[in-house]
Amino acid sequence: METGSCLCGTVHYNFDRASIISIGHCHCYDCQKATGSGKATVIFLPTDQLVIIGAFKTYTVVGKQGRHVRRGFCAECGSPFLTEIEEQPELCAIKAGSLDDSSWVQPDTNYWISTAQPWAPVDSSLKSFEQIGDR
Repeated sequence: METGSCLCGTVHYNFDRASIISIGHCHCYDCQKATGSGKATVIFLPTDQLVIIGAFKTYTVVGKQGRHVRRGFCAECGSPFLTEIEEQPELCAIKAGSLDDSSWVQPDTNYWISTAQPWAPVDSSLKSFEQIGDR
């Protein structure tokens, strides 16, 4: 069982590693803003495989494809840990940096490399998608 939490420990979560669909680096502008970094490294898994313990807040935006992207974060310390798309309720994404042990994480895909920042270069060894709508 993999576990993770926010920075202050108010929110915890767990999931079975066997349920992971894929792991990727997202370079879209929204992920850059939401993480305060050049990309978000996210772990995609079925929503019903994620157990969240503790109260958290969400913020929803309309993404480039018109879908409603809901981001979950700790109301106490502000740590982001979750992304959900309203139109795909069966899928969620956990921020890899919120794992208690992320040493095993191996991304397999880059998303939206057309908006990657030069100071956060794309891993060219991974399958990549140029822009939203490219898949």
